[in-house]
Amino acid sequence: MERIDRLDWTLIQAFLSVVAEGSLSGAARALGVSQPTLGRQVKAMEEQLGIALFYRQPKGLSLTGEGEALLPHATAMAEAASGLATAAAGHDNSLQGTVRITASDFTALYSLPPVLARLRIDHPDIQIELNATDLSENLLFREADIAVRMYRPTQLEVITKKIGILKLGFFAAKSYLERRGTPSNIEELMQHDLLGYDRSERFIRGAAKLGWQLTRQDFAFRCDAQQVHCEMIRAGAGIGVMACNLGARMPEVEAVLPQFPVPGLELWLTTHEALRHTPRVAAVWKVLENGLKPDLSQDSSIPIMHSP
Repeated sequence: MERIDRLDWTLIQAFLSVVAEGSLSGAARALGVSQPTLGRQVKAMEEQLGIALFYRQPKGLSLTGEGEALLPHATAMAEAASGLATAAAGHDNSLQGTVRITASDFTALYSLPPVLARLRIDHPDIQIELNATDLSENLLFREADIAVRMYRPTQLEVITKKIGILKLGFFAAKSYLERRGTPSNIEELMQHDLLGYDRSERFIRGAAKLGWQLTRQDFAFRCDAQQVHCEMIRAGAGIGVMACNLGARMPEVEAVLPQFPVPGLELWLTTHEALRHTPRVAAVWKVLENGLKPDLSQDSSIPIMHSP
């Protein structure tokens, strides 16, 4: 058996990625390598250690007992390596290089493009990697340098700042309202084609706090992707919830029951505390804060729709 202190770090990364993704194909996509390459890395680690790490099953891979015993130690090694990289990055005084941002699909599509375009003008030597995902990436593992999130992060060792509240409201296409009429109260709204979520219960929970009882069956169309909701509203499929600043930019839609207090979404910037004052990270943070704030409200009386 090969001494564990001689293991190639790439093999340990492969092991952890397969554990996280549950399959070779998923882990290969996450690491940006081919599936055969990842398979060889896992096999090499098993051969060097002289143990089987995974059970091969039709629907993926699961840890053996020996693999489970190694997992906490491999995770600790990953955390230590991440801490080393973060500490080193925190001492980089250059205003050049790459900053990786993670944001929700909705934010990346509708809010960030003009802000990042401004960034390219102000800081042309900074390259941006934008990961548009509704999954929460781990800043402690350097999966991102800055996160733009619609809820307050709870991780330790991160710096967070709320930059405002994204106001939401009911909107519908003018063509839909011409066809079906405009509701004047919640009771009339319930008689319309409503657009809602599929698996997420965020909107249902938010409505319940306002005394409005909804179930999945109350929605004529269900989808968890907010950008799809926006396009379905524009297409005239029904009445749905949209960011007010976005609805105001769409001439084909108009607000419905604007007086109804739809819970808003807090927008937070987050970074690892070791990176906060790194010049390029600080520069991107400032541009994001200044660029996103004009579309946000600072009204603390707005009810908040919390994370799913």
